[in-house]
Amino acid sequence: MGQYLLGIDQGTSSTRAIIFNATGKPITHAQHEYNQKFPKHGWVEQNPEDIWQTTLATCKQVFTELAIQSEDIAAIGITNQRETTLIWHKETGKPIYNAIGWQDGRMADYCQQQIAAGHEKIVHDKTGLILNPYFSATKIQWLLDNVTDARAQAERGELLFGTVDTFLLWRLTGGRSHKTDATNASRTLLFNIHTQQWDDELLALFNIPRKILPEVQDCSADFGKTQTALFNGEIAITGMIGDQQGALFGQACFESGMVKSTYGTGAFIMCNTGEKAVSSDSGLLTTVAYRLKNKPTYAIEGSIFVAGAGIKWLRDQLKIITSAAQTEQLAIEANNNNKIYFVPTFTGAGAPYWSPNARASISGLTLETGIPEIVRALLEGCCYCTKDVIDTMQQNAQLTLKGIHVDGGMVVNNWLLQFLADILALDIKRPTVIETTALGAIYLAGLHVGVFDSLDHIQSLWQCDRTFSPAMASDDRDRLYQGWQQAIEKVLP
Repeated sequence: MGQYLLGIDQGTSSTRAIIFNATGKPITHAQHEYNQKFPKHGWVEQNPEDIWQTTLATCKQVFTELAIQSEDIAAIGITNQRETTLIWHKETGKPIYNAIGWQDGRMADYCQQQIAAGHEKIVHDKTGLILNPYFSATKIQWLLDNVTDARAQAERGELLFGTVDTFLLWRLTGGRSHKTDATNASRTLLFNIHTQQWDDELLALFNIPRKILPEVQDCSADFGKTQTALFNGEIAITGMIGDQQGALFGQACFESGMVKSTYGTGAFIMCNTGEKAVSSDSGLLTTVAYRLKNKPTYAIEGSIFVAGAGIKWLRDQLKIITSAAQTEQLAIEANNNNKIYFVPTFTGAGAPYWSPNARASISGLTLETGIPEIVRALLEGCCYCTKDVIDTMQQNAQLTLKGIHVDGGMVVNNWLLQFLADILALDIKRPTVIETTALGAIYLAGLHVGVFDSLDHIQSLWQCDRTFSPAMASDDRDRLYQGWQQAIEKVLP
């Protein structure tokens, strides 16, 4: 068996391939960005071929850089942007339309109609989710109803649906494997998280034919093998998990009450709740954290749609920074007396508000406001959004949190993590490996092929790089957060 594991991390704005060794240490990586499309207000799309080609290119790049062959790879783990929806032709593999991104809000009015018709309770009870365009079901429905002949083709069994994990698996295996894992299935609005099955009542509600759906497996399972032509040999694909669940797994948050918060394109806070599917009536989502040996472990989650995407907006649209790395020094330089609130709800408000029509705002500008103050306010906004979710977890969901592990590209910023610790009044732990989504995927892949023998083994590999402890006075914390609550209230319709 090969000595390395390959993690594919297919994200919203880029694709990464990372080679890990048998102790979970990253050896080399490649990353390729690609563009999203915004054809109409509130619409977010991606070119499926960009997703595939960046995946292929990054994998081949790490093979070349490390001078390894397919036989050197024990297994592949795939982690992916969740909810993003694709439908393709079963025979040709050609997508019928662009991938509809997870942030896409085109079906917001339809969701409101379904809520008004009284359907939200059954959806929430079965899926742990809310009726919102964020999830895959309404995207599937839109594709079937708006792409010429798509519904008829689907009914004839000529089309296949998949989230990004399924699409990549289908391409990697040359069309031999149409599967997903329980975490990705749990984000579609079509999967009953209690029975662990696609649900006929939900399929009927959204008018989606069962025959287009993939087979659902554990997160650590035999998903298939790569076609020989891609990497000059077959490689087993034995791990698959949605990116946020992947980060939870990669952070070894295996005990109930353990929390991870990931800061990538968006920010996602997830708390392990063990064997119990904890329900929230306060805007948090109940979801599958991971499933092993047909036994689900559950989590409760708060989703923040914009985090790193806001930094990218500063770089690409406003052009006031040239790289994300500049944000830490700019935050340090900012005038602390210039109190600005940046509410980063560019694509609507996520948890706990769930307002798809909310839009971003910057308030408190003065003639002294400059680039450092705007950058700092955006970083603070991400932390305030996190506090909204953490407070809801602790109060409304009645969870006792056991500290917070953070990861994702933004957490290299020490200023950000110190402010996060201050505003949450909690210790923040940053691991030595911050790209934990791919790490979770290769842990799962390695479990299946025997590289890792247990969850205890994986937990023993987790290492803390630095702990950030709160240092802010409680009066200052309360005053700042009160200002934030006033600012976000103004953007909610």
